[in-house]
Amino acid sequence: MTATTRPDPSAGTPDGSTAPPRPTAGADGTTALPARASLTGDPAAVRPDPAPGAAGAEPRRRWRRRRGTAVTGCSVLLAAGVAGHGLLPRLPGRLSSLAETLLPWSALAVPVLVAAALLRRAVVAAVVALLVPTAAWLAVFGGALADKSSPGGDLTVVSHNVNQANPDPAGTVRSLLAAGADVLALEELSPATAPAYERALADAYPYHFQQGTVGLWSVHPLRDARAVPIMPWTRAMRATVDAPGGRLAVYVAHLPSVRVGPSGFTSRTRDEVLGLLAAEVRAESVRRVVVMGDLNGSTDDRALRPLTDRLVSAQTEAGAGFGFTWPARLPAVRIDQILLGGVRAASAWTLPATASDHLPVAARIILPPEPGP
Repeated sequence: MTATTRPDPSAGTPDGSTAPPRPTAGADGTTALPARASLTGDPAAVRPDPAPGAAGAEPRRRWRRRRGTAVTGCSVLLAAGVAGHGLLPRLPGRLSSLAETLLPWSALAVPVLVAAALLRRAVVAAVVALLVPTAAWLAVFGGALADKSSPGGDLTVVSHNVNQANPDPAGTVRSLLAAGADVLALEELSPATAPAYERALADAYPYHFQQGTVGLWSVHPLRDARAVPIMPWTRAMRATVDAPGGRLAVYVAHLPSVRVGPSGFTSRTRDEVLGLLAAEVRAESVRRVVVMGDLNGSTDDRALRPLTDRLVSAQTEAGAGFGFTWPARLPAVRIDQILLGGVRAASAWTLPATASDHLPVAARIILPPEPGP
């Protein structure tokens, strides 16, 4: 009787290497290797089982960090663009002017950036997106939100683009008369509607001058009234108002329209005409000046600097809010302006809507003593 021995699984193979582990039978008849065993028998190849989802966790963290960095970068760029918009280079297609015209609406980008950061669970980026652009926006526009008006004033001036297709000139006149203006400027008059405005305003305003599509009505005498040749047809005029306390030069202007198209912001003609108007104002001999009308541009627009470098916006100086004027149903920009030189605004506001697509603008101005020659 011979004895048989079973091989010891822990013993080495004849060549001295460690034998691979044996599969073990499971209760359901399946076989499996030991969890920490290596099929090669190499202990260095033994690795712990990864935790569920651990393999994709680090790439996801890196992805979130990258997304947070992108939101942070956009937030800083937005803040720099708002705070330093005047220093930005001119963009092709005059897009710099378009961006500056819409600059107050840049605040709408803040909640978008915050939401983008939160969706990516980038908390730090969300805080940056909330605080940095908001601080820049408030530094530039915070003053516009306050009511800077004060009581008093010597003269009320009103300007309104009445819209040449206005279906209700009589109703428009009633609204304008309720403002009690001493000096009233109208733009976009037409041969069909101008006589209606003249008749309706004659009793309240004994002094009147109208040329082309613009007109001026005053309770005080007008003199030296003339058209201002800034376009082939008359869309600008100038007159001296003999106001209490001295003379006041009043300009009424309707600058060419602008459009956004494939070539960019088509404001070339407006900018050229504005330069001509600014030259007329610079040559003005009367020291107290008011420029009123539809300038088809915001005072934030760098293209208006030939005027805004010399004149102050009544709305900026003494208004409350942005005083948006167009379109009348849902105003988004202020393109109807009252600009002052040598006088100050006590208050500025927009009037209720008429049948025009623009809101009227008004200001109560203070006339300091007329400077000497």
